[in-house]
Amino acid sequence: MNTQNTPVHITLWHKGFWLLSLANLFVTMSVYALLPVMPQWLMCYEHFSPFYTGLSMGAFAFGLFAFGTFCSYLVQRFRRNAVCIRAILIMALLIAAIYYLHDNHITMIDVWAIIGQRFLLGATFGLAKMVLSSTLIVDTSESFQRTEANHSSSWFARFALSLGPLLGIVVNHIWGFGAVLVMCVALCLLAVVLIRMVDFPFRAPEENVTLFSLDRFFLTSGTLLFANLFIITVAIGLIMSVELSFTFYGMIMFGFFLALLAQRFVFINAELKSEVVTGLILVFTALLLMVTRHAVVVNYAAPTMIGLGVGIVGARFLLFFIKLSRHCQRGTSQSTYILGWESGIALGVGIGYAFFSGNEQLALIFSLSLVSVALALYILVTHSWFVNHKNR
Repeated sequence: MNTQNTPVHITLWHKGFWLLSLANLFVTMSVYALLPVMPQWLMCYEHFSPFYTGLSMGAFAFGLFAFGTFCSYLVQRFRRNAVCIRAILIMALLIAAIYYLHDNHITMIDVWAIIGQRFLLGATFGLAKMVLSSTLIVDTSESFQRTEANHSSSWFARFALSLGPLLGIVVNHIWGFGAVLVMCVALCLLAVVLIRMVDFPFRAPEENVTLFSLDRFFLTSGTLLFANLFIITVAIGLIMSVELSFTFYGMIMFGFFLALLAQRFVFINAELKSEVVTGLILVFTALLLMVTRHAVVVNYAAPTMIGLGVGIVGARFLLFFIKLSRHCQRGTSQSTYILGWESGIALGVGIGYAFFSGNEQLALIFSLSLVSVALALYILVTHSWFVNHKNR
């Protein structure tokens, strides 16, 4: 089925779905709010070099994979909502640990302590997101609505890409870095409250559940899709490492709203390849403008185009992963998409600070090159491969 859109069922938007989607938004915002402000704190307050700052921020990407092989065992052995809640609470504690360092003016801390904190934050965030998106949201949806549920709830997390940094920049400017950390902890706790307000049906654990499993973790048949998505999100992470303005993330949010409208009205009957190609061309054009033009209008047009392009591409890749999965692999396809999206952005931010700090132009050129590679890979290989291997 090569439809460009997913059907809309008003019955999907019940109380439980709203609560879990908002929890998804808040827990993701708690991580993204740190991206534009924590590197500055590390370099100015803890006196980290740009390389070690990038290494610290990039450690988050590797942490995302740490608990993945245990995910299936944990949700079968324990109550799945309890696994998600505990992971988010540990996230809050890890962020609070940075607040303790900042509030007590503890400087010159060992770099490996921060790298460890970022790695563990990535690990717990990855586990929380995998359980929340691939299990809890699916559990509250009817079987015929699950693709729509995955598609719709993923938009809440996508909005965090703009809302998180936007809030982080504003709060940091007004009240300082400590207030950003308090806000991030509060967002985690609010997500926990929302999840606890949802009733989940009891499910008897399956027999012979193994401790290590790729179930609910990584869809091996989607490795090519993962690689293509990963290249795109690394490019986006590189942009986020050099763009730290309120206007930039505000216009990205506007671009996301345009992407929602485009999916519903522009691409509804378009050829399947058109969304990803159009989205990547928009991001490519935006980066080209940022590299070659310095007019004021570029400060508004470029991030709008990036938001529009990223919104279109992200939503389409999610549906690609779902259509590639076999029966009972929906949760695994969700987790694979999350890993490709989140690890790419985190690693892109890390690379940006580690290798391109102080050289915004070179970072944008490298990002432009990655988008070019991603576009060529998709047109020449990924799309035809997907059409030949999809299962839905």
